[in-house]
Amino acid sequence: MGTSELGQVPHKVDLSRKRPFGTALRADLKETFFPDDPFRVFSSQSRGRRAWTALQYYVPILEWGAKYNLSKFQFDLLAGITIASLAIPQGISYAKLADIPPIIGLYSAAVPPIIYAIFGSSKQLAVGPVAAASLLMASIIKTEVTPQSDPVLYPKLFFTAAFVTGAMQLSMGILRLGILVDFLSRSTIAGFMGGTAVIIMLQQLKGLLGLKTFTQHTDIVSVIKAVIINRAECKWQSVLVGIVFLCILLGSRHLRTACPRLFWVSAMAPLFVVISGCLIAFLVHGEANGIPTVGDLKKGVNPITIGQLQFKSEHFGVALKAGLIAGFIALAEGIAVGRSLALAANDQIDGNKEMIAYGCMNIVGSFTSCYLTTGPFSKSAVNAHAGCKTQMSNVVHSICMLLVLLFLAPLFKWTPSVALSAIIVVAMIGLIEYEEYVHLFKVDKVDFLICMVAFFGVSFLSMDMGLVMSVGLSIIRALIYMARPHTSKLGKLGSVDGTYVFRDMEQYPDAVNIPGVLVLTLGSPVYFANAGYLRERISRWLEAEEDYAKKNGDEVNYVVLDLSGVTSIDSSGLGMLKELNVTLERREIKMVLINPRLRVVEKLTKAHVIDLVGSEWVFLTVKDAVTACHFALEESRHKGRAS
Repeated sequence: MGTSELGQVPHKVDLSRKRPFGTALRADLKETFFPDDPFRVFSSQSRGRRAWTALQYYVPILEWGAKYNLSKFQFDLLAGITIASLAIPQGISYAKLADIPPIIGLYSAAVPPIIYAIFGSSKQLAVGPVAAASLLMASIIKTEVTPQSDPVLYPKLFFTAAFVTGAMQLSMGILRLGILVDFLSRSTIAGFMGGTAVIIMLQQLKGLLGLKTFTQHTDIVSVIKAVIINRAECKWQSVLVGIVFLCILLGSRHLRTACPRLFWVSAMAPLFVVISGCLIAFLVHGEANGIPTVGDLKKGVNPITIGQLQFKSEHFGVALKAGLIAGFIALAEGIAVGRSLALAANDQIDGNKEMIAYGCMNIVGSFTSCYLTTGPFSKSAVNAHAGCKTQMSNVVHSICMLLVLLFLAPLFKWTPSVALSAIIVVAMIGLIEYEEYVHLFKVDKVDFLICMVAFFGVSFLSMDMGLVMSVGLSIIRALIYMARPHTSKLGKLGSVDGTYVFRDMEQYPDAVNIPGVLVLTLGSPVYFANAGYLRERISRWLEAEEDYAKKNGDEVNYVVLDLSGVTSIDSSGLGMLKELNVTLERREIKMVLINPRLRVVEKLTKAHVIDLVGSEWVFLTVKDAVTACHFALEESRHKGRAS
């Protein structure tokens, strides 16, 4: 083939390397399910050490617990007490949001944190119930059973749904199926959480206005209609107290923004609202004077509920649906929160470990009177700001909650509903990410559309419908990208020092055509979904190049395909290359390949595509290929002149 313009022999692609089928399959599975290769050091360890390493991987407390000391505990103690003060009003509020007994909200903030501390990998995450999952589970379960129609069965279905969630999350973690969570795009989650925040805030009008009659539906239209119809039930006392509490909570949020060191004021504000609300309701006899309260709360730790799970019930189907849908959303939210906080702390978490931890805590939680729990952003952010050092802050948090259940729970029976509504409204404000929506609109209009479909679908239709519509649109977008991948024509771009590179001519208008050679780059896997499109796209490139060459008295002799971006190829893709080669040969044009990857080379060789092209026409770089083509053209012209 001669030498390149720099006097070097063109680099060649190694076409001789072949892997046995088993080796190739193991490599592909490892890359898909074990990209972090957690046990890469196993080969150098003894059998006992391997077992201990595996145990440490699945039970992280064995690793960080051995290095724990008193200096770290001082920070974790403060953080644990701080998030416990936030967990009390949140637990009662979110249980109220789900229409289950408020004490279950406190139970759900007591046991799961201990389980997470054992199995979780995030130092900053603080676990507990969340608003979105609470409302979503309630909206699904209420389609068959309501707390009014069967107040005994209704919470049991929540426990059953929590078990379903835990089993799903644990299975995904063990099978390392974190890839499934990626189908919930950032834009979908932002829109879903924003829409959920809107309907949750609107539903709090019942508590803020002191209404007794309200709708079971979650969409905006139904909520507004319910407020208008039942406006005669409004209590001015609840409205007045609600405005005061909202001012206190919003003021504490503003103080945290203005002075981050005073984050603890914002963290303590909900508990202050609850305590002051209890005092007001007690002194003015709230129930009799327009300020409804949550009612009696039993003293004592979590009762065992393993025997109450409704696997044989005719309503298990709705618990299954609620557990799977809400659990998947909660999983995505928890992992997203954990990753963002870990990134801020220059740390990292293992998504598969997190799924195992969430699964274990929800399974154990379902056995101990808890409903679905995950990592809420508000508590986790407070935990991080409070200076937590390890997962021990969750243990402190859990112990504090157990002490509250043992000694203080009955005191919270005076908690006004309006106080809980105010806490929920202020908490939801942070879930409407206005800046994210503006950013999506500026950067990617399709992502913005996906986000808005989730937002308005949740707000005006239903939570599950909005989510399905947004995810469906995301998948359609991904399929379009896969079926219509980007291809580009490369041109020659020189520099001041005399060297040159090959770049996309659309992106770099200064790049010039390469006489006699059409260089195209394929930037995606080649398989059945896009093989036909790529063949047609290459044909259009070729026709346009031939028209351009004729105008300049030239012709196209070579089509060079840069396969560097082709990560995989199937039988349809191989067939497309064979058909393309036949078409080019009929037009007396030579096909040249550049830098096919190992798994692609293996298939090209087995399918005899390399034999059709010729191993001497497979190069490592575009420059090597173009140099070889020009050398062959010059050699052909020289022979023509000699004859």
